[in-house]
Amino acid sequence: MAEYDVDLFVIGGGSGGVRAARIAAQHGARVMVAEEYRLGGTCVIRGCVPKKLLVYASRFRGEFEDATGYGWNLSHATFDWPTLIANKDKEIARLEAAYTATLDRAGVKIVKTRATFVDAHTVQLASGERVRAAHILISTGGTPGFGEPIPGIEHVISSNEAFHLAELPPRVVIQGGGYVALEFATIFAGLGSEVRVVYRGENILRGFDEDVRHHVRMDMEKRGVRVVTGCKVTGVERGSAHLSVHLSNGNHVPADCVMFATGRVPNIAKLGLQQAGVEIAKNGGIAVDEYSRTSAPNVYAVGDVTNRINLTPVAIREGHAFADTVFGGKPTAVDHGNVPTAVFCYPEVGAVGLTEAEARERLAQTDIYKAMFKPLKATLSGRDTTVLLKLVVDGLSGRVVGCHLVGEAAAEMVQMAAIAVKMRATKADFDATMALHPTAAEELVTMHTRTATYTRAAAE
Repeated sequence: MAEYDVDLFVIGGGSGGVRAARIAAQHGARVMVAEEYRLGGTCVIRGCVPKKLLVYASRFRGEFEDATGYGWNLSHATFDWPTLIANKDKEIARLEAAYTATLDRAGVKIVKTRATFVDAHTVQLASGERVRAAHILISTGGTPGFGEPIPGIEHVISSNEAFHLAELPPRVVIQGGGYVALEFATIFAGLGSEVRVVYRGENILRGFDEDVRHHVRMDMEKRGVRVVTGCKVTGVERGSAHLSVHLSNGNHVPADCVMFATGRVPNIAKLGLQQAGVEIAKNGGIAVDEYSRTSAPNVYAVGDVTNRINLTPVAIREGHAFADTVFGGKPTAVDHGNVPTAVFCYPEVGAVGLTEAEARERLAQTDIYKAMFKPLKATLSGRDTTVLLKLVVDGLSGRVVGCHLVGEAAAEMVQMAAIAVKMRATKADFDATMALHPTAAEELVTMHTRTATYTRAAAE
C-alpha cells in the first residue's frame, strides 16, 4: 500500500489552484482538487469575469448618449436587469464547465466538498473521508471583509451578492474606495441607479498615482456618482420603504441597497492550519517563501490567500511556478515586480510600475511626462471627459519606471506598456517608437517635453 493516496492535494479550485493542479498532473503527479463552492474561484464565478460583463453592460448607456453626436437616434433604448443577470449566469456556467473539463482531461480528480487539515500530510473531507498527500497546496483565495461590526450590518451586501440581485436597485450606497467599490459604482450608475460612494480616506484609489486618483474622481462625479470622502457608514436601518444609511458626518442617506467593498481578506478560517504547522504572516495571509512554501515543508500556498499581490494572473503564475518547482524539477520563483493592474470603472484605469510619489522617494532624480487631452471621440459626442497619460522616468538612467493611464481602453494600453517597463525600456526607446495616429496611446511615444523634475537629497 502506498504511503500517500495522492502526490498533490489542492484545497481550493480557483485560478491558481486549477493551474497548479493541471501543470502538476502534466508532470506526472497524482492530483486531487477539493472545491466546496464552484470551480473557477472568485475571478471566474463572482469576480473579474462577471464583473467585466456587467461593466460592458453599463457602458452602453454612455455609448448611446455619445451616438447622438454621430447621427444616431437611440432614444427608445431600454434596459432589463434580469436579462443581463441570466445571460451572465449562462456564461459563468459555461466557464465553470470548461474548468472542469480541463482538469478531467489532465487526469485530476475533483471532489466538490470542503477540505480541512488533520496534519501536514492529511486532509479530511466534509464526508469524513481522509486523504493522505505528499504535498498540499492551499489556494482558497479571499473573502469579503466588512470591517468593524455596525448596527444593521445584516442589511449590507458584498460584491458576492451584488451579482445575484433580483432587480436593479434605484439607489445604492457603496462603502469603499478601491477596485471593487469604484467598479460597482460605475456599473450601477451606468445602468441607471443613483450611486453614492462613501470612503473613510481623503481620496479614492489608495495606492495609485495621485494624478490618477484625482482624475478618476473628477470624471466619476461628472457622470453623476457622488463621492463622499473622510466619512464612513456607522449604521443601517430598514424602514418600511427603504434603508436609512447613517454616516459618520451625521447625515442619513436613503438607499435601496447598501454594499460594502472595503477589501477582501485571506480565506483561512477553519482550515486547520495550526494542525498542519502553517504560520500566518503579518499581512494576515499565509506566510510563504519565494517558492510559495509555507512553514510546513510539504505545504504550499498561492494566490490571494497569501495576501501578496491579489490579482488573478499573479495567482495563476504562482500556481504554475509551484507545479514546476515541486513536480517539474524546475525551481521557479515568481517575480512580483512591475505587475500591471487595471480598474474597470469609468473612466478606466491602467497602471504599471512606480507612482510618482514612490519614484521620488526611491530615485535620486525623477522626471515626469504627462499629457491630458480631450479624446477624439468626445469632439463630436460632446462628452465632458479627458484622457490622462503619465510616464514616470528615472532621471539618471532614462528608464521608464512607471506608466499610468486613465481613459477608454486604458487596461489594453497598459498591458502593452508593461512589456516595455518589464524590459527596462528607456524614455529614448519610447521616443524612438513611431506613433500610430490617431490614437490616444500615441501620446506615450510623443511626450518629448518633461512636465516636472524632482531630485532627492542624498541621505546623510
